[in-house]
Amino acid sequence: MTLFLSFCLGIFATGAMAALKPGDAAPDFSLEAAQGGKPFKFSLAEALKKGPVVVYFYPKSFTSVCTQEAHEFAESIEDFAAAGASVIGVSSDNIVTQQEFSSKECRDKFPVGADPDFSVIKAYDAAFTLPIAGPAYAHRISYVISPAGKILSAYADSGAEKHISTALAAVRKWREAHKP
Repeated sequence: MTLFLSFCLGIFATGAMAALKPGDAAPDFSLEAAQGGKPFKFSLAEALKKGPVVVYFYPKSFTSVCTQEAHEFAESIEDFAAAGASVIGVSSDNIVTQQEFSSKECRDKFPVGADPDFSVIKAYDAAFTLPIAGPAYAHRISYVISPAGKILSAYADSGAEKHISTALAAVRKWREAHKP
């Protein structure tokens, strides 16, 4: 089943377009999340009080590209922190899956949110929807959100590689323009 899902995600995850654009208001949200295997309530409004937030949507925990992306964000988390930003990944997986994924693949470095009802995924226009069946998973889209709640950057690509560098460049550009 996992191999079939990975195959389908690879075929259908191309061509996602981030519908929210730079300058748009980022939808506020709270959801169940996990970091280091421990569940907690993540609040975007609270996270934005500390600086920019990278919210990245991904299709399915423990699939190959999603795991690669989590590893790359974990390896770069100090760079994001140095620029004053935090990171959260969001998928439609349940909190039990996210607890395991946060520990194993995110390496305890950043949280992942559980959005099984697709409320946040839909608010960010990141849902891949099948006719009749409805939302199936999230497209791979990364948003950088300013502390003022505005989208600074939106990037959609089925590959993981450029999400980290694109988000980090947007955070650094914002930081440079907002030096104390």
